Amino acid sequence: MRITRVPGLLYGGDYNPEQWPSEVWAEDARLMAEAGVNMITLGVFSWARLEPEPGKYDLDWLGHIMDLLWEHGVHVDLATATASPPAWFVRKHPEALPVDKHGIRLEFGSRQHYCPSSPLFRAATVALAEQMALRFKDHPALAMWHISNEYGDHITECFCEVSAADFRRWLKERYGDLDALNHAWGTDFWSQRYTSFEQIEPPRLAPGPGNPTQSLDWRRFSSDALLACYQAEKDVLDRLSPGVPVTTNFMSMMKDLDYWAWAEREDIVSDDAYPDPTDPNAHVTAAMNYDLMRSLGKGRPWLLLEQAPSAVSWREVNVPKTPEQYRLWSLQTVARGADGVMHFQWRASRAGAEKFHSAMLPHGGTAARGWRRTVEMGADLLALAPVAGSRSEARVAIMHDWDSWWAAEFDQEQHPSHLVRVRDLIRAWYGVLWAANIACDFVPADADLSGYRAVLAPNLYLTTAATAASLSSYVDGGGTLVAGFFSGIVDEHDHVHDGPHPGALRDLLGLVADEFWPLPAGETVGLDAGGEAFTGTVWRDWLDPTTAEAVATYTTGELAGRPAITRNAHGEGSAWYLSTLPDARGLTAILGRALREAGVTPVGTAPEGVELCRRGEHLFVLNHTAASVEVEVPGRARDLLTGEEAEGRVTVAPSGVRCLVPLP
Repeated sequence: MRITRVPGLLYGGDYNPEQWPSEVWAEDARLMAEAGVNMITLGVFSWARLEPEPGKYDLDWLGHIMDLLWEHGVHVDLATATASPPAWFVRKHPEALPVDKHGIRLEFGSRQHYCPSSPLFRAATVALAEQMALRFKDHPALAMWHISNEYGDHITECFCEVSAADFRRWLKERYGDLDALNHAWGTDFWSQRYTSFEQIEPPRLAPGPGNPTQSLDWRRFSSDALLACYQAEKDVLDRLSPGVPVTTNFMSMMKDLDYWAWAEREDIVSDDAYPDPTDPNAHVTAAMNYDLMRSLGKGRPWLLLEQAPSAVSWREVNVPKTPEQYRLWSLQTVARGADGVMHFQWRASRAGAEKFHSAMLPHGGTAARGWRRTVEMGADLLALAPVAGSRSEARVAIMHDWDSWWAAEFDQEQHPSHLVRVRDLIRAWYGVLWAANIACDFVPADADLSGYRAVLAPNLYLTTAATAASLSSYVDGGGTLVAGFFSGIVDEHDHVHDGPHPGALRDLLGLVADEFWPLPAGETVGLDAGGEAFTGTVWRDWLDPTTAEAVATYTTGELAGRPAITRNAHGEGSAWYLSTLPDARGLTAILGRALREAGVTPVGTAPEGVELCRRGEHLFVLNHTAASVEVEVPGRARDLLTGEEAEGRVTVAPSGVRCLVPLP
């Protein structure tokens, strides 16, 4: 299934022609065609040009550029330009500027300077989106719509009175009446009981610890408030421009927005990815994010909507990518399900906050090394065109729930440990799968698990009764569950489940966690698994197994001799529990055993540091090492990138990529 009507893989980047004199536009279009660019993101930050005065629109210049691009065979991902309101808007409506939790109203001069709940802001964005749709819905260059930009990058919440009123409305819809809200929030604690919805405010700064359920609901509301901004514009585009897909760009595994809810509203899941060239494991974290993007779209191809061609402009030290990193990491996105490689941005800016951010066309123009890199990437993506539309399959799922993430971390000053960081736990577990070349999906807590041999839940602090029942049914039916520590503790209201921990998962895991024994920062604990020694960090539980068997025990500290990792036979399947975070070697051993028992097999075998991904019939081999490697491949195959044929084995250069299609 193709994500747009543009044939092959998409290639291009953000284009900001308003930053350049009109005589540059024709040169840009010509160079885009020369580089093999087939789509450009246009208009992302153009609101001030498109609506220079309230209600007065100037779209002709944008239409001229779209005509010019189309003449050169370049399609357009057209943005609604609503990411940052112009100066006239905020001076006319200063009450639409956002307010932080300290009560400070943030000023104009950056971007995303708006209150998500402001009806004035939403009305203005809908009006602009309507004008854009009416003018360009039938333009031949239009391939997709792009609403706003990187929601939540700067503003994830607003504490103004308008937001407070919207929060109260949201709470009335969620709970119906005050009795239900008071129960959910546990307001009999510290005399916080409400007798009117009008008494409720956002969780601003308070003398001491706040109400954790109020904070959880505030996070839910804030994600929904931004989503309502997106949906208001999408409704316009769907009505006036039916059949043209709509997206907004995500920011990888971002904590603040519930991307499961957001992805349901997107026609194309798209992501902005900026791996750090100085991080030796950046490609593993990137792979995790890309698998999440594919999973958010329920397996459909997704789109890399932004990446840096070289250096970014916002790290403390902005180290550039090497040409080899750029090519390898770009093609990694395709291997992991992307049907396009887009960039920020096309032409490097001469002014503004991102003037030192790299671009497809650098400040040095076509004489710069970066331009050769741009042309070569266009050729690579053209060669990989047959991959477009194909899917990947996985038999392992990682369960990731935003409600649980928020609840686990947002009131940590009242939790047993501040060191429980959900994304880090997921990354550690995912790294084992990556190293073993085991394909995986991410799934929400309410997912259908029947297609998976194994489900990993590195942390599921918030576990509803429905999720617990689903996991129990899955294991009963023959599935393998591996759960991490501090899971099954609270319900959807952040109330501790009845009985001893781990509450909702106690019977499934076959144990009682009598007491939490978290480890201080930097401390480790010894573990033994059948004679194999390794260490654990972050957490420990005092476990009393009921029906579970010990797989590993603690060998040092106060819990020496007690179970640390357990396995419980339940129905036709098994449920494992890790009461600590083992080191890399230990986690590999434990997860490896559980996955083998579940009948999980890797995509293939390869030397350490070599990544294997399968999309449809295509096998990608990505060498993240500095040495040439040989990899076994099944039967005869042809490399789409070079045209070379191989049988049984293939050699991959340092930082090299192969895309192999089987031959008869």
